[in-house]
Amino acid sequence: MLRDATQVAFVEVLRSNRIPFEQNRAENTITISDAGSRILFRPMEGYDRLRGTNLAWFGVDELTYTPEAAWLRLEGRLRDPRAGRLCGFGVWTPKGYDWVYERFIRSRGEDYEVIIATPGENRHVLAATPEFYERLRRSYDEHFYRQEVLGEYMAGTADTVYYNFDRTRHVADVRAIEGEPLLWALDFNVSPMCSIVAQRSGTALRVVDEIVLQRSSTWEACEEFTNRYQGKWFPALTICGDASGYHSQTSGTTDYQIIRTHLSRTWRNVSIRAPKANPPVRARTALVNSRLLSATGDTDILIASCCRHLIKDLEEVAYKPGTCIIDKDRDTQRTHTSDALGYLVWQEFGDRPTIGEQNRRLF
Repeated sequence: MLRDATQVAFVEVLRSNRIPFEQNRAENTITISDAGSRILFRPMEGYDRLRGTNLAWFGVDELTYTPEAAWLRLEGRLRDPRAGRLCGFGVWTPKGYDWVYERFIRSRGEDYEVIIATPGENRHVLAATPEFYERLRRSYDEHFYRQEVLGEYMAGTADTVYYNFDRTRHVADVRAIEGEPLLWALDFNVSPMCSIVAQRSGTALRVVDEIVLQRSSTWEACEEFTNRYQGKWFPALTICGDASGYHSQTSGTTDYQIIRTHLSRTWRNVSIRAPKANPPVRARTALVNSRLLSATGDTDILIASCCRHLIKDLEEVAYKPGTCIIDKDRDTQRTHTSDALGYLVWQEFGDRPTIGEQNRRLF
């Protein structure tokens, strides 16, 4: 974000206003000669490296994904004696009742001021694309839309990853239908080795089975899949999953090569569709939530009751407090089947942009 968003926008502002500057890419700094200002660009994961600096001002983008300790460290560095005004600012989108809410909204001190903006105030976006926010509403789930677009603080789901999952809505008596293609999505892990089996009908995804094996290999997962579905007629089988499946093992082969070799013996029409790099976690989980329940009230995922691990994942998987990092340490059995579902949903519904900049003319 620092490189691709903040620095790009900063340089554009300088150039559009014809402000002369020098950029040192090695030190990640910009010097504005007319003002005698030296600006440091630093990621907040390494905020301890700011010890010893004297700052006149600072600005933090995406403050809700920054530790509170980083903000406090920056405040403590506001001590440049040459500055006419010492100040700091942050911009953010709400992410539950976190430390940002507590410090700047709920218990705001007299030294802080907050400006809350609504989407309708962004006249630049609306002038170019009047239906921009309506497009987002169709693409996002209700919670994500209200939080990310409307900027509302939402209760009770700050750390829950799959907050739109509801057993009464999403668990049903769904089974594999012979004569329709199968989708097999894997999360490559040793213990447990997890995968889910699904079928798609239009925009609807039916998860009909899960395969969870302790201390197992990709080859053994293929054998278990074959045992369950050999002898039944499905016109095609599509494999997708974790991008790590492309990494070579000690034998020199990859997981996807093992799958293709094994299944080619019993399946005629096998294809592998998996990205070379995993999608961003936040984007992947947001897409799953939107398919579970969109802002317009649509449900596009049904899950068989036999998928016990997946159901438990969707109910229990959480972020580490105050972060957007999924907590994989709390229970080593969790996150794997829901990751497999996320890879499948991304492959089926997330690799074609529906909003924002695209490589073709829309109008």
